Amino acid sequence: RSIAMCIILSLVTCGIYGIYWFVVLTDDANTLLPDNKGLNNTSGGVAFLLSLVTCGIYGLYWAYKQGEKIEARGIMSSNSGIIYLLLTIFGFGIIAEALMQNELKAWRFNNKLNSMVFKNELNNMTFNL
Repeated sequence: RSIAMCIILSLVTCGIYGIYWFVVLTDDANTLLPDNKGLNNTSGGVAFLLSLVTCGIYGLYWAYKQGEKIEARGIMSSNSGIIYLLLTIFGFGIIAEALMQNELKAWRFNNKLNSMVFKNELNNMTFNL
């Protein structure tokens, strides 16, 4: 997904695409960055419903936890949870989602690159018996 296209579609559809983006972003983060304890892995649909039922309070918690999850994997610099939380509080949640999407894309790219380098190194190894 293109970040610019997600932002444009969210604005053009008056936030309806933003809901879809929120759900998919949550699911992507859960898939790519699973929590070791099994906590904070709420599915995207449940996270959206909880945000709706709590009048956005869960959305603030979600933004902070997503930042912590990204930060725990060493993807972004420290305090990303606070950055996402503040952006969401001041009405710039779409920017927080764009930053999250960008960090997940970077993490996915780096993992693929590292995997390719590792496989190449394995292929070039010779074993002396």
